Amino acid sequence: MIDISVIVPLFNEDESLPELAEWITRVMKDNNFTYEVIMVDDGSTDDSWSVIESIAKINTNFKGIKFQRNYGKSAALNEGFKAALGSVVITMDADLQDSPDEIPDLYKMIKTDGFDLVSGWKKKRFDNKLTKNLPSKLFNAAARRSSGIKLHDFNCGLKAYNKKVVKSIEVYGEMHRYIPVLAKWAGFRKIGEKVVEHRARKFGVTKFGLERFVNGFLDLGTISFISRFGKRPMHFFGLYGSLCFFIGFVISIVLIINKFIHPFQGLTNSPLFFIALTAMIIGMQLFLAGFIGELIARNGADRNKYLIEQRLGLD
Repeated sequence: MIDISVIVPLFNEDESLPELAEWITRVMKDNNFTYEVIMVDDGSTDDSWSVIESIAKINTNFKGIKFQRNYGKSAALNEGFKAALGSVVITMDADLQDSPDEIPDLYKMIKTDGFDLVSGWKKKRFDNKLTKNLPSKLFNAAARRSSGIKLHDFNCGLKAYNKKVVKSIEVYGEMHRYIPVLAKWAGFRKIGEKVVEHRARKFGVTKFGLERFVNGFLDLGTISFISRFGKRPMHFFGLYGSLCFFIGFVISIVLIINKFIHPFQGLTNSPLFFIALTAMIIGMQLFLAGFIGELIARNGADRNKYLIEQRLGLD
């Protein structure tokens, strides 16, 4: 059994990889861990893959996955999770801003303290305060409020997981920011946090642009909706569709009664007529969206796929 699998997603980080590999190796040897390091090259255009091949020749604990093109960090993590064999899985970025010296404490929190997931908290950061720190605080506040998970830094790349967690979740799109939320909704409740060292970038530049801020909020909305209503879309669309239709219907009845009371007053002259018409149309569309979503969900291949922790007396 391998103690630790370290997953390193990377894109154009050929300068930092040799130093990172030496650092991880030193930490593992000092603590007598059995380990593997899975470096996932997310379609790099520099010499990252050649460097990974060179490292793997020197140390067979290092393994690699190379994407044919750039798919994003979530895809890289998902492939790393599928390949991981260690009882504890640790993720870290390849830019040397995450310290491998944190690995022993993270491992202890999973194996000894019993956490399902431990997220790093870069309490002191070296990023630009306006372009990264402030938006990050807004994202984390929104994620805490919507998920109920009390973490300061959801997007920290340095995290540790019990193996069961990474084998139970699917990371896609740009959902890597909200892996703790995915873990919670998969039934893993013991989620902890550890203050970790954040180091200034030594090589290259950040690979994430300003679009990540917009995508982050959109992904939070997506994951919240799918987790709650993915298997029962009619409960969302049907509820609000029925509510809109009912409001429009009531307004219509009031207008019709008013027409009988005041027969010479034009029915379509009132703004309420158009409000009622719009509400009824929107309500019908929402209800139909829920109905179609329900048909898709009931015919999906994973409609009866559930995460089972244990079985007793069953083969």
